[in-house]
Amino acid sequence: MLSIVAVAAAGFAFVATNGSGEEGTLQTVSRPQPTPTETAPAPVVRKPKPKPKPPAVDRGKVYVEVYNNSGIKGLAGTTAGRATGAGWQVVGSDNWYGTIPSSTVYYPAKLERAAKLLGKDLGVARLKPAIDPMRLDRLTVILTADYAG
Repeated sequence: MLSIVAVAAAGFAFVATNGSGEEGTLQTVSRPQPTPTETAPAPVVRKPKPKPKPPAVDRGKVYVEVYNNSGIKGLAGTTAGRATGAGWQVVGSDNWYGTIPSSTVYYPAKLERAAKLLGKDLGVARLKPAIDPMRLDRLTVILTADYAG
């Protein structure tokens, strides 16, 4: 057993001195320094293309009818005048017979954006899809007693 330890120690000394036969001096082995690696380019993040904005509403190309569903005389006529003054193409005003809970701008699907703008122009917050017997080529405004105008 002692001889195995002696052979192992001799082998260790031989490797440590790099077989030079000089005892007590150790050879250092230099390792090549790693070269700086180029950093990988950052991945390209593609932002989704913004959706094109729809064209602005041309008030003069949108037909509007204004109806009075309140007991206030002349409400439809004066409101129609305000709408015309804002640039809308008012094609009629009259009385509405039926029950409407509050002043409303009714619109066909293709004129929803225009209805929002007309509602802002007139101060009418309630917007609803058009119903029968309303025409589907125009906005219909029905004013009730809650309309402050």
